[in-house]
Amino acid sequence: MTFGEQPAYLRVAGDLRKKIASGSLPPHTRLPSQARIREEYGVSDTVALEARKVLMAEGLVEGRSGSGTYVRERPVPRRVARSGFRPAGGATPFRQEQADAAARGTWESRSEQVEASGCVAERLAIQPGDRVMCTKYTFRDAGEVMMLSTSWEPLSLTGRTPVMLPEEGPLGGMGVVERMAAIDVVVDNVTEEVGARPGLAEELLALGGVPGHVVLAVQRTYFASGRPVETADVVVPADRYRVSYHLPVK
Repeated sequence: MTFGEQPAYLRVAGDLRKKIASGSLPPHTRLPSQARIREEYGVSDTVALEARKVLMAEGLVEGRSGSGTYVRERPVPRRVARSGFRPAGGATPFRQEQADAAARGTWESRSEQVEASGCVAERLAIQPGDRVMCTKYTFRDAGEVMMLSTSWEPLSLTGRTPVMLPEEGPLGGMGVVERMAAIDVVVDNVTEEVGARPGLAEELLALGGVPGHVVLAVQRTYFASGRPVETADVVVPADRYRVSYHLPVK
């Protein structure tokens, strides 16, 4: 291999990727077998296997037990709304979207008191081991899981108040801003950091992905006068959804 030349497995993967993109290998078509790839491209079994792994990691193909590897249907990405502060009514963006008669979204949640891990404690400016309310959400669109979220709130702030449980009580299901306002905490800032990474095994199991699939990971934190009052991790499958931001202009 000359200097600067791509490794053989990437060149094979690149050619197969072009065939998938052009329609030469349409969705649900069986990918050429390892032996066929070896013969067609003049490469070793190892190179053929690595090329197939690349396409699987990119979400272009999927393995079917006892049958082979097939080109995946490429879904048209749908929108997941994100916004900092809520309009009148206080509902989260997901709930706002579901107010549309044509919407088919549902969600479920579960809250429990846990000890803050080192990472969560740092994000909330509390001590590791301090008690927090952890709420895990599963959001669905027409029955399909489309977003996961885990939030943490310090019980030193919300404990023994009407908003201690985010999804229960008089303000259950409202946004963080409205819930905190009910206990005289004024949220004045929110940050969201968006990144992409391979999904964790348990995330992909819930989202219907396969090992290697990429997810969009949003790390959100709400602040009141510089104090973090809630932090959350939001996970969205990158091949099916795009994160759309609606930010107010002041």
